[in-house]
Amino acid sequence: MAKFEQLKLDNQICFPLYALSRKVIQLYKPLLDKYDLTYTQYITMLVLWEKENISLKELGEKLYLDSGTLSPVVKKLVKQGLVEKYRSSADERIVKIKLTTAGREMEKDAAEIPGKLYSKFEGDPKVLKELKKNLDQALKQFKNES
Repeated sequence: MAKFEQLKLDNQICFPLYALSRKVIQLYKPLLDKYDLTYTQYITMLVLWEKENISLKELGEKLYLDSGTLSPVVKKLVKQGLVEKYRSSADERIVKIKLTTAGREMEKDAAEIPGKLYSKFEGDPKVLKELKKNLDQALKQFKNES
């Protein structure tokens, strides 16, 4: 039995975030299998659909991923023919990513994914919108700390 109240699992913010994250990613899996994408590849594509030409560094910052995690994801997307990597003409040290025609075309079909995911939630949709708002605020606070 835990001696310290603060060490009880029920008192940890990390656990419900972890459990919910695992559940959401689990719900995404069958939706993403149709496109042969992992969740990390999917969120990478989401960023690229918003901003087609982006540096690898900027992409990593947007996704909160380091280059060691992001590079294999991008490499697989290149292999799948969804993105291309190239060096910036202004600065050869900067690696940039852009969508291929196939990557741009996938966006139209993938537009169904968020709605299908939300349809799996049995509660009030306002709860998820409020949760997202609160998580965005908390993430911004932690980002400012680093």
